[in-house]
Amino acid sequence: MGEWIVAFSLVMYQGAGDVRREIPTNLIFYSVSDCQWYARQLARQYGNYKYVDLVPAKDRLTTYCLPKAVDPSKTKVF
Repeated sequence: MGEWIVAFSLVMYQGAGDVRREIPTNLIFYSVSDCQWYARQLARQYGNYKYVDLVPAKDRLTTYCLPKAVDPSKTKVF
């Protein structure tokens, strides 16, 4: 059995309120900075809630990174 490490999993949700649903990803990063960079880039189009009235609730995208214990010999880590 391999050695476990703490990595960072990219979590994505589309929509808001009752129409919110998780979008499954397999994106796991060694660095929280790398994970946050991808989260920021993915949410850039709809993640800016300054224009909340212009983006329908079903199209909003929320992304963030969560720490996760993984076995890198069994999990692809970027």
